[in-house]
Amino acid sequence: MAPDVVGRLIKADPEGAVFLLEGIPEATRARLAVWLYGRSHTHAIGVRVASTCDGATLRRTAGVVGNALFDLSRRPQVATSQGTRSGAGRISLGGSLRRA
Repeated sequence: MAPDVVGRLIKADPEGAVFLLEGIPEATRARLAVWLYGRSHTHAIGVRVASTCDGATLRRTAGVVGNALFDLSRRPQVATSQGTRSGAGRISLGGSLRRA
């Protein structure tokens, strides 16, 4: 897999990623999915690439990891908040707003 293809894949939206992956053999896509999934900054892209592979190919490529990756790739996608939380554990440095 050429580094420029991987770079374009990382920058692509989901539809663009599917277009980039069209001509790549499934076994190569499975190896790419495992490789991307193994890096924290490309984890989600690895799951997206895995969604273009069947379970048997991912299992042959990476065993138990391939099986888990297949399961992850078939779950509904949930939008991530990129480090924000909704109220839980919120810390205020401004003190209490209660007035006597």
